[in-house]
Amino acid sequence: MDPPLYKSDKMGKSRLFRIFLILGSVFMILLIIIYWDDVGATNFYLHTTISGPHSSHLPLEGHANPKWKPDKDKEGSFLSDIDAFVNQFLEGTADPTEQVRGGTPPGDTRNQSSEKPEERFVPRREWKIHLTPIAAEKKQRQESRKQLIHDMCRSNSSLDFPGKNRTFDDIPNKELDHLIVDDRHGIIYCYVPKVACTNWKRILIVLSESLLVDGAPYQDPMDIPQQIVHNGSVHFTFNKFWKRYGKFSRHLMKIKLKKYTKFLFVRDPFVRLISAYRNKFEQENEDFYKRFAVVMLKRYGNYSKPPASAVEAFAAGVRPVFLNFIQYLLDANTEKEMPFNEHWRQVYRLCHPCQINYDFVGKLETLDEDAEHLLRILRVDNVVEFPGGNHNRTVSSWEENWFANIPYKSRRELYKLYEADFRLFGYSKPSILLHE
Repeated sequence: MDPPLYKSDKMGKSRLFRIFLILGSVFMILLIIIYWDDVGATNFYLHTTISGPHSSHLPLEGHANPKWKPDKDKEGSFLSDIDAFVNQFLEGTADPTEQVRGGTPPGDTRNQSSEKPEERFVPRREWKIHLTPIAAEKKQRQESRKQLIHDMCRSNSSLDFPGKNRTFDDIPNKELDHLIVDDRHGIIYCYVPKVACTNWKRILIVLSESLLVDGAPYQDPMDIPQQIVHNGSVHFTFNKFWKRYGKFSRHLMKIKLKKYTKFLFVRDPFVRLISAYRNKFEQENEDFYKRFAVVMLKRYGNYSKPPASAVEAFAAGVRPVFLNFIQYLLDANTEKEMPFNEHWRQVYRLCHPCQINYDFVGKLETLDEDAEHLLRILRVDNVVEFPGGNHNRTVSSWEENWFANIPYKSRRELYKLYEADFRLFGYSKPSILLHE
């Protein structure tokens, strides 16, 4: 039998060991919080949905489709993210490349059993096994586009524009609302209106599995109604980080910018303006009529009292012409009243290419090839395909006709306004339009 003194000493050592164990665990959690990027944040952010697009689970007000149902997951707190992160180290995390998504590749005998693999609401598609590498010309195209942006963003380049030399921390939070984050696949997409953004948003919704229809995530991008696609609550964007992460926001943004695959799509700036005008002012759009068309008609169209609604205006054949739209863009008072609407705001103001090092720069002019290339880079081309069809109804060959009634002085001023987008993304200066 152990003497009482020995028992007391043994109990004291055991208690002391437990105290040290607790203190050590607390210390490790603090290290994880403070040195997030150095303790495996890549694994946390790239392969979990802990910090996914929570706001997209909210029902859309006034939605008419009774079959559409939101995910019931609640938006968690930052501390719950920390707990989930720590649990990964305790429980282990499977290699995401080994997960079965809708079937097993032909000829792959790994993990085969009599039981069927678990379906995760992912459509059973034919697995695409790429026996040939991506064409060298496609890789070179991307390198050239990215190098051009890098060269134009250098402080000693001939290109100058507002905000060029600021840092990422200098960008106001409200200017980061076009950066959509998909934590499930490690993707950041900066969407540019009038550059196939509706279908790219659909792709992101399918990949994130953030919206449900009949109890399951959408599988076909084209099944997602357009009013859902552009609803502000659907996508988790950088400007929502402050509400969710508070003072950790910028640090987490930088981690994701460093680790995730970042992409955007652009198009000829003047053609984009034509497309915006056709879509918003040649079609009956009540919101854009009241917010912008009425202003254009009063200031430049000699209408002291324009019709009160778009319905009345179109019935009377009243709408701003393309010249009025250009006058509105060039008017110094326009931006004094409010920033450019996203449909005609410059890409460099939407996506900040001098502060964000994009991994892929696509163009609407080469959309089909670029989309296929990008989905292969993201390793999701076996899950989703970019919708086909007539992507570019407004083409550059129409520019001369559209600008025929625009004075040369206004054309040159307009080019100056969008010069950064022309040069950053490799679009030739429209010398014919500028009479040079």
